[in-house]
Amino acid sequence: QVQLVESGGGLLQAGGSLRLSCAASGRTFNSYNLGWFRQAPGKEREFVAGISKSGTRTSYADSVKGRFTISRDNAKNTVYLQMNSLKPEDTAVYYCAANSPGYYIIYDTPTEYNYWGQGTQVTVSS
Repeated sequence: QVQLVESGGGLLQAGGSLRLSCAASGRTFNSYNLGWFRQAPGKEREFVAGISKSGTRTSYADSVKGRFTISRDNAKNTVYLQMNSLKPEDTAVYYCAANSPGYYIIYDTPTEYNYWGQGTQVTVSS
């Protein structure tokens, strides 16, 4: 199992930048593909970005391509989401997630992920 704890959320103006972190427990962190999801009030949870176990492959939602960057440091058991050029529509609770060990595909659906953090709020004002 893996436990995930997000941090780095906050309130900022449109056009700003923020970096989210997600620290994981466990000695098998590099066995998991990881994803960042977000959920705005009244909306379904949606995929933002994903990264493979080694960090060599990434995937992004069209809405954040070119603005967000996912990365991971397996030595620190941490995954990051660098968010630039933030927009009001990026306002949401952001969650990191891990799927089962050994998966190759970076899934973009929440049901494929078994472990979730508690979320961190990001609010972007216009």
